[in-house]
Amino acid sequence: MSVAWANEYKPQHPLMQWMDERLPIPRLMYNAIGGGYEVPRNFNWFYNFGVLAGVALMVQIITGIVLAMHYNSSIDGAFNSVEHIMRNVNGGWFLRYAHMNGASFFFIVVYIHIFRGLYYGSYKAPREMVWLLGVTIFLLMMATGFMGYVLPWGQMSFWGAQVITGFFSAIPVVGEPLRQWILGGFAPDQAALTRFFSLHYLLPFVILGVIILHVWALHIPGSGNPTGVPVKTKEDTLPFHPYYTSKDGVGLGVYLIAFVAVTFFAPNMLGHPDNYIVANPLSTPAHIVPEWYYWPFYAILRAFTVDFLFIPAKLLGVLAMFGSIALLFFLPWLDTSPVRSGNYRPLFKKFFWFGLVPSIVILGYCGVMPAEGIYILMSQIAAAYYFAHFLIILPIISRIEKTLPLPDSITEAVTGKPVLAVA
Repeated sequence: MSVAWANEYKPQHPLMQWMDERLPIPRLMYNAIGGGYEVPRNFNWFYNFGVLAGVALMVQIITGIVLAMHYNSSIDGAFNSVEHIMRNVNGGWFLRYAHMNGASFFFIVVYIHIFRGLYYGSYKAPREMVWLLGVTIFLLMMATGFMGYVLPWGQMSFWGAQVITGFFSAIPVVGEPLRQWILGGFAPDQAALTRFFSLHYLLPFVILGVIILHVWALHIPGSGNPTGVPVKTKEDTLPFHPYYTSKDGVGLGVYLIAFVAVTFFAPNMLGHPDNYIVANPLSTPAHIVPEWYYWPFYAILRAFTVDFLFIPAKLLGVLAMFGSIALLFFLPWLDTSPVRSGNYRPLFKKFFWFGLVPSIVILGYCGVMPAEGIYILMSQIAAAYYFAHFLIILPIISRIEKTLPLPDSITEAVTGKPVLAVA
């Protein structure tokens, strides 16, 4: 997307002129998110969630820094320090609940952001690097969320760490030494808690750095849009500020209302009650489940119950769980259709809404249910479709699908009237 017609930054105040000559941060901000950055004029509300994800991350960083001031990363004091934060620290209950529910809201907006990218083809050329960095952010979020779940040192914290790190023992030869290296021992203990606390504090700043690269990579080709049609004229674009900053402001207001409502009135709705019981290595919970945002992947892990040739079922489950995310890195090359947006791909749209989305919902449901009976069968069917969608169905329909005619320009898609291309 060319931005040759974008407004040029011209500081008027002497102080701003002096700053622009020596450290042009105002120019950088103006060109990145201000009136100097032109974006397609047909953004819908699904394009708000990138900004919301950035806000959610900042909430996590700010509340996490304050919580770390009062947290005791020892197996004897971790659980009591969380109770101390809740009961004795001024506003501690709010900080803890905001941080705990902020993780869930962070994943909610990121999941919607990912699904928007999948539907509108945001992973296609020339934005492959934007997509790859986004998947990297998602992986870092999953690692950070898992380590944070261990820190309260409740029953689900301990046994979740025991189960999740146990996945590595399924890897032949190096699996068990790798698990012991991660934990610093044979089971979750003081060494593991110290390491997880250190990494949980560090990784959000790594995520912030990758997000900066993500936004930088986005600004090189320019933003996509719901039609998938490239920008051709100045009439196809609008300055990001004030048009989309105001629209993002409305979306942010709705987001904060929902976030505050859950934090104040239903703070434990997305958590597990067993984590309010201090960790006990001698008492296994009746049903061990991770946080809700891991449920689909947990269901894929448990869907494998039978060994295949010389490969144990546990190893197959671990490979499938990690593979379900890894294949997203190859998505730009699996979908070879020249049309980006699902709005103009009738066959893709059917498989997306009636195949992929229901399969992920079913996996999420099975991930929280016991690994028995009908739930295993449902997980197996949904997991099989999930992989088939990306590895088989998507490449095939990319070649055989008869797409709908695209509008000649973004302006035509918005107004319904053709606009002559202007150099």
